[in-house]
Amino acid sequence: MSLTASRDSAVPGSRGTPPPRTPDERKRVLGLDRGAWFLLLPALIPILILSVGPLLYGVSLAFTDSQAGRTSPTQFVGLDNLLDLRHDGLFWESFRIGLTWAVCVTALQFVLALGLALLLNQNLRFRWLARTLALVPWAMPEVVVGIMWRLVYHPDAGILNKTLTQFGVIHGPTENIDWLSDLSYALPAVIVVGVWAGMPQTTVVLLAGLQNVPHELREAAQLDGAGLWRRFTTVTWPALKPVVLSITALNFIWNFNSFGLVYVLTQGGPGGQTRLPMLFAYEEAFKYGQFGYAAAMGLVMVAVIAVLLTLFLRKRLKEDAV
Repeated sequence: MSLTASRDSAVPGSRGTPPPRTPDERKRVLGLDRGAWFLLLPALIPILILSVGPLLYGVSLAFTDSQAGRTSPTQFVGLDNLLDLRHDGLFWESFRIGLTWAVCVTALQFVLALGLALLLNQNLRFRWLARTLALVPWAMPEVVVGIMWRLVYHPDAGILNKTLTQFGVIHGPTENIDWLSDLSYALPAVIVVGVWAGMPQTTVVLLAGLQNVPHELREAAQLDGAGLWRRFTTVTWPALKPVVLSITALNFIWNFNSFGLVYVLTQGGPGGQTRLPMLFAYEEAFKYGQFGYAAAMGLVMVAVIAVLLTLFLRKRLKEDAV
C-alpha cells in the first residue's frame, strides 16, 4: 500500500467522506432545522387548515351515513357507501360522460393551443397584441364565460343560429337548433366552450416552452437542409416534451373536475347528457342531502383519476427513456 493511500484511509473525511460530527455540531444542526420549521409555519398552517384538514374530513365522511337535516348522530358505516356505488348506474354514466368531456377538451385544447403557440412564437407584426387577445378567455370568470356562450347558443337570438341562417345551413326560425337543450348537440356544444375557455392557459405554457428551445439548434437543422416539419419533429418537439407531459396531465385533472362552467351552461341537462361527476356529487350532497354518499363519490373519482394518470405518466416516461 502506498503512503498516500494509507494516509487517505487513516484520515477521517478523506476521499469525499465527511468527518463525523461532534455533539456540539449535531446540536447546532438540529437547532437550525427547528428554526427552519419555525419559519415555515406561517405558510404551512393555512395549508393544513384550508387544504389538508378538509381533505381528511371529506375522506372520513365517505365512511359515514352523514345526511342533511337528521337529528340522530352520524354513524360509521364502513364500506357501505362504496359498495352501493358499484350498482349506481347513474353515477357510472356520469363518470363516462366526465371522461369523454375531459379527454376531448384536453386533446382539442392541446392541438389548438400548440398551433396558436407556434404562430405567436413567430416574429409577426403586432405580436404583442395577438398575445394579449389570446389571454382574454383566461382572464374571464367561468360564470361570465358560461353566460356569454348561453347567449351565443340561444336558439332564437343567438349569433350561431343567425350565422348558420345567413349561410343557408338553417332555413328559417323553425329549423333553429337549441344547442344546449338538444340531446345530440348539448355535450359537443359544452366541449367547444371548455376548449375555448381553457386554451389560453395551455397556449401560454407551450409558448414559454417554445421560447426555451435553443435557437441555435433550429438554425443548425435549417442549415442542414431540414424542412419546417423536420425541424419541428427533431428539434422543437423533443425539447417541448416535458412541458407537454406536465400541461396535459394538469389539464386532464382540471377538466375532469370542472363544475362552474358546465353548471352555468346546462346544469347537467338535457336528460343528464352533460352531468359531469362533480355535478352529480354536488346534486347528491346539496340537493338530496346525502353528504356521506357524495363524499364516497369524490373518493372514487380521486382514486380512479390517480390510477389513470399514473398509467399515463408511466407510459410516457418509459417512451421518453427509450
